[in-house]
Amino acid sequence: MKTLRLAVNPDHPDDQQSREAIQRAAGILRAGGLVALPTETVYGLGANALDQAAVARIFAAKQRPAWDPVIVHIAGPVARNPMLAALVANLPETGEMLAAAFWPGPLTLLLPRSATVPDAVTAGRPLVGVRMPAHPIALELIRSAGVPIAAPSANLFSRTSPTTAEHVLEDLDGRIDAILDAGPTWHGVESTVLDPAQSPMRIYRPGAVTAEQIRAVAGEVELYLPPDRQTTAPQESLPSPGVGIRHYAPKARLILIDAPLSALSERITASYLQFESARVGILLPAELAGSAPEGAIVFPWGEWRSSHELAQRLYAGLRSLDAQNCSVILCPLPPADGIGAAIRDRLCKASMNAAPDPAGG
Repeated sequence: MKTLRLAVNPDHPDDQQSREAIQRAAGILRAGGLVALPTETVYGLGANALDQAAVARIFAAKQRPAWDPVIVHIAGPVARNPMLAALVANLPETGEMLAAAFWPGPLTLLLPRSATVPDAVTAGRPLVGVRMPAHPIALELIRSAGVPIAAPSANLFSRTSPTTAEHVLEDLDGRIDAILDAGPTWHGVESTVLDPAQSPMRIYRPGAVTAEQIRAVAGEVELYLPPDRQTTAPQESLPSPGVGIRHYAPKARLILIDAPLSALSERITASYLQFESARVGILLPAELAGSAPEGAIVFPWGEWRSSHELAQRLYAGLRSLDAQNCSVILCPLPPADGIGAAIRDRLCKASMNAAPDPAGG
């Protein structure tokens, strides 16, 4: 299979080139094919969510295990949405409030599934994850296809998520039908996944919509904590997308450094000395530019005080250091405020869920 690369302009989705590309991609989806599409979070690998065979192709292309459910993307009006009605048996009041507040946007709601949703989408679970993306190209593609789109991240299973078309092709070139190339994504980390029917509501995966924002709209919310760390495949399907064993991981060994900015330079150097015989890469905050140990390969990560910039550049940094054949990557852990909680979640999962070493080792 040759993967078709279709260029689109996110600022002008209605220009002729973009319209033609979107219509071609929509036709592929209606025919049961796979299309990688840009969202405001990361690139997703899309298929008709109501076509069991098409959804199965997502799992085959990504080498994704059947116990890991996927998120379904919809478009159209938030209220009385026909795609949502096809997917969901009922929408709790808190779900309505949250959809009205955050859709289109990076919030996935876990909702009671309808009988039309294939088991593969939910890993056999009674809840289906649904969101309405904010990216204009994603919305136009869904509208043009006329069907809800199942779309986990467009990468091989457990690998670093893609934030550019080039990242998608690194993993899936020749494995999928097409990709809509709209340039880099905006947020850089996946959507928040929330069960609005529990009391208190439960965040299964932190993301670009923060717990503080959810609390302000709909009340108390807590973060899901798995019973214990898993280092092997789970015995049953996962309760939500994004809570599995090792995810978001580079090829290199990832070492996390949990320290305040004032101590990071010293901790990075100490950790580097433990691996100086290896090819070591560092995601380095802008405030520490020029302080990296000699011989280290540096990716300029962004301003430490800007968690949105760190999130947007996180996966690009991990992929860049992988591409430079680093065998070890040192990465500071930002504070858990706001979207920093999502960054920490991804990094801990990428390092096999190991707790960060405060000494930098």
